Amino acid sequence: MTDRPAHTVTESPETSDVEAPAEEASGEEERRLYCQLHVFGDCADSGSLIETLQASGLEGVLYHDLNDPRGVGLLVMTEGPDVLVGEVRSLLAGGPFSSLHRRPDLTMVGRTYSMGRVVDTEEWLFLKPRRYALNPEWPWAIWYPLRRKPEFALLSEVEQGKILREHATIGREYSQRGEAYDIRLACYGLDQNDNEFVIGLVGPKLDPLSRLIQDMRKSQQTAKYIQSLGPFFVGKAFWQSLLAV
Repeated sequence: MTDRPAHTVTESPETSDVEAPAEEASGEEERRLYCQLHVFGDCADSGSLIETLQASGLEGVLYHDLNDPRGVGLLVMTEGPDVLVGEVRSLLAGGPFSSLHRRPDLTMVGRTYSMGRVVDTEEWLFLKPRRYALNPEWPWAIWYPLRRKPEFALLSEVEQGKILREHATIGREYSQRGEAYDIRLACYGLDQNDNEFVIGLVGPKLDPLSRLIQDMRKSQQTAKYIQSLGPFFVGKAFWQSLLAV
């Protein structure tokens, strides 16, 4: 059973980029968009999951798990973290989700963050991540957490900037070709394994997403300053909530 949004939102390559995780600017508003990924196995009836999600009114995506023929992933997006321990908790503890085998090793949670060069924080923190995750033209996704080595924080701002720009240049080439777009989330203190960021790569096809990660490994940030990367969840969306416009 497949349920798609009734409309399509496309993103201009000139306004899209796939960059390295950067540092959060201070003094920004406290509102954030929280995203949480739950992964399950032993799903025999995905149609009942869709019906449950539609009735809940929650915002999110259901993925078929590439690496598990009976696996699914649920991405939930909300501006209130209380929703994650309220409505989402109740949804997963009852109904069709309660009979699935949960994969806690693949649970990821993070919040959007702003950077000093961001002018439109509403666009950056709330609108852009939703457009990316809920775009039916970009059904493929790779989600993964990462943690950098402590010594990266000891580098000067100039050194950090040079490393991040190299990383960003690789990703921007993919977005300009319309092949990959990223959702960047900070997860300091939120991740059970002490990761710093959660990254979601989305696009129309899977191969460019995989190649982008391969190319990123050649950058100085990944090759020299990443302490841990993954685990990876790879999925293709078969249901997305409607994007409010």
